This record gives sequence, C-alpha cells and structure tokens, in this order.
Amino acid sequence: MAKLKIGVALWSLGQTRDFAAFERSLDKAASLGVTGVQPWCVDEPKWDLVCALDPDRCTTALQRREVRRACEKRGRTISAFCAQLAGPKTLGGFGETDANLGARLAKTRRALQMAAEIGSPIVTTHIGPIPENPNDAEYARFIDSVRSVMKDAEKSGGIFALETGQESAQCLKQFIDNVGSPNLKVNFDPANMIHRDPVGSVAVLAKYIVHTHAKDKHPETGKPTVGKGSVPWKEYLAALEAINYQGWFALEDESCDENVAESIRFGREFLEQV
Repeated sequence: MAKLKIGVALWSLGQTRDFAAFERSLDKAASLGVTGVQPWCVDEPKWDLVCALDPDRCTTALQRREVRRACEKRGRTISAFCAQLAGPKTLGGFGETDANLGARLAKTRRALQMAAEIGSPIVTTHIGPIPENPNDAEYARFIDSVRSVMKDAEKSGGIFALETGQESAQCLKQFIDNVGSPNLKVNFDPANMIHRDPVGSVAVLAKYIVHTHAKDKHPETGKPTVGKGSVPWKEYLAALEAINYQGWFALEDESCDENVAESIRFGREFLEQV
C-alpha cells in the first residue's frame, strides 16, 4: 500500500475545553509525528465534555478561520471532526424518542455546517445501533432523523460519516442506501468490527468509506494500541488498497492511560512499517 496518511483522534490526547487546550493538543500531535488531526467538536453534558470547537461556541467566521490556522501553523491537516452525542440509552440516540432528540439533530447539523466552513467537511459519529430489520419501527425513526440532518448537510457541503461497529456492514450499507443522500458516508473502525469481519466488511462498504479510525483491541486487556491486538492489519490494509482508499487513518486511543502518547507513537510507527 502507498504511504499512509496517518493522523490522530485528538480527543485521545485529552479534552479541549478552551482554545488554548486545543492548541496544546495540536502541539502534542505534532510531537508524535502524525500529520493529521481529528478534533472533537461538540459539548456532551452526559459525559461532562466541554469543547472549544462546539458549533455553538465556535460561532464566528474569525473563530473558525483560527481553528484552521492553528492547524496549518503546525503543519497539521484536519482529517475530519467528531460530533459524538449521546441519547438516554445509546450513542447518538438517533432512533430514540426522548425530548432532546431534536436538539441532538440540530447540533449535528450545525457541526456539519461548521466543518464545511472550516474546509474539512467530514464529521464522524455513532448514531446508535441500527436495527437489522428494516421493518422495525425504530429503523424508520433512524431514517427520518438522518434524512433531516442530510438535507442541511447537502446544502452546506458537510459529509456525515457513520462509524462502524454497532451493526453489521450489510445493515449499515442498506441503511445508507435507503437514506439516499450523496453526503452520507462511513468512518470505518476495524477494532469495532473485530467480531463482524473487518476485512470482508471493507468490500461491503467500499463506496462509502471516506475516513478511518486506526484502533486495535487486545484479546485479553482490550487495549487499543495499533499493532498489539486482534486486527489483521496486513489483510485489512490490503482490503482498503483494493478499493483504492486514499483517506486518513486517525489513530484512536480512548483508554485515558498515562501511556497514551506512547500508544499513539507506537501505532504510527507500526502503520508506517506494515
């Protein structure tokens, strides 16, 4: 495979509650040798997450130019953003019926518009486990929720990339086909697909994959360090090469381990040598 574009899921290096913290995270990323960054870009009260890049805080054209300028100053490229929100029961909760669903969808729309305005239009998230049965009432709610987001995304140029792992690749593909939006894509995470055939799933989702997370899962400890787990990296990368994937690999380590920086560095070096 050609030289990989390797970045880091910036939240792996800590929260960015203010812009100074965001810049410090960029400096950490640069010190680890990655060339891309994927910033977190939403508040989520359920997890006590406050983010300087939330679209309701980073609101002006000047603020948004500063986000891009801070990355360019350090020679880093924004590979995508992450707008992960939480429903009462599930990640994203796009199929739930709680009173805050509308607010989550609206926040997602604003995140997509902000990402497009910054010039890095991909926004990734889990929307919640999509039912395998398309006749399920919850399935219809997922369709309605995502379609409502995609109407605005198509106007702004935002690309909404659903993360793999909560349902089968076949289910996710059918869902995207059913939504019918050209701006609805996939963020592929092989560790999330360990028990769902990560290699074969690449071929199923081929035409939709626009971004990937580079994460592993050790069979005993569960640690996510790339190259130290169960992901069959050679076969997985070969599958991506076969579909001509040329996007980013954002290293992700949400373990909050004190050695997370070394985990990211090891993963980068591993991917550079596979």
